[in-house]
Amino acid sequence: MTRELAAGVVRDHAAQVDQEAVWPEHGLRALQSAGLGGLVVPVEHGGLGHGLHTLTRLCEILGRECASTAITFGMHHVGAAVIAAKVTPWQRTQYLEPIVAGRHLTTLALSEPGTGAHFYYPQLQLDPAPDGSFRATGTKVFVTNGAHADSYVVSARSDSADLGDFSCFVLPEGTEGMTWGEPWSGLGMRGNSARTLHLEGVNVPQTQLLGAVGDQIWYVFNVVAPYFLMAMTGTYLGVADAALNAAITHLRQRSYTHSGRTAAQESVLQHRVGALWETLERTRQLAYAAGRAGDAGDSSALPALLSSKSAVADTAVQVVNDAMGLMGGISYRDGNDMERHLRDVRAAPVMSPTTDLLRIWTGRVLLGQPLLGE
Repeated sequence: MTRELAAGVVRDHAAQVDQEAVWPEHGLRALQSAGLGGLVVPVEHGGLGHGLHTLTRLCEILGRECASTAITFGMHHVGAAVIAAKVTPWQRTQYLEPIVAGRHLTTLALSEPGTGAHFYYPQLQLDPAPDGSFRATGTKVFVTNGAHADSYVVSARSDSADLGDFSCFVLPEGTEGMTWGEPWSGLGMRGNSARTLHLEGVNVPQTQLLGAVGDQIWYVFNVVAPYFLMAMTGTYLGVADAALNAAITHLRQRSYTHSGRTAAQESVLQHRVGALWETLERTRQLAYAAGRAGDAGDSSALPALLSSKSAVADTAVQVVNDAMGLMGGISYRDGNDMERHLRDVRAAPVMSPTTDLLRIWTGRVLLGQPLLGE
């Protein structure tokens, strides 16, 4: 399947995904068939070898059509990047090769009910077993692609670990001891299947560990956070862009019978559209620059990456709200695309890391303070 056809599949199923709160399987399988499953997997492991900038662009394109598909496919790529970062030969065969071949979807399982936005302080226990393996016990929440992915990148800590020192492992779907909570029923992004995962004494062989025990804080700020932030940034850029374009199309077509003029000819509306475009484009260019800097290993990339997601959270909410105002009553009809965009975008400020937390981190980086300081 070509990438153009895959985008068409995503578009054709967007309304159904939202209305029925179904996981966007048709679109995800089409994207895999188009060869995009290994987008961020390094070339030496058979992947396409792209990085943060391309992931941002891909999620933006998908976000214009279906935010649920954009975030679910984006989280797959975040998980793939984490697995690939310090991959072992066994993990390459077991995970990366199927990912590249379009036969395997992965995702993250980091958030927990007791830690909120502080996803880097997991409480899920990973305890050594006599046979050299580990046992995992605890709960994860808001697991995107929950109960649908083929594997999950899970964070955990041991009793002896210092705060912030934890481990990650890959957990295949269907592992004994893992159970899922109720299907996701949310205000927006209704197809992302963000479910609760319960682990009770789950066996974790040494082969499933990512990197060394306790070194996963490196993963968080070198792999997880950059890819996670840019996948979300791209998704919300796409939603905002779709809303603005819908408003522009409406204003061009809307005419007044009493004057014969179109709404597009009114100077006040021209000004409002120009201001919205400027706001959105400013955020888009920040995100693109951040992605490129991150891909290049630029030491100045971190504050830009952090600020991209906080900026797009504000921008996307503003653009969708104002675009609805430009369109008037038609945008408030039940089932209108703008209604979906409004619901999808409202989670942007609170999706972890939250806007407040990201701005604190940005300030700490710029002021030379410890990122995880109190």
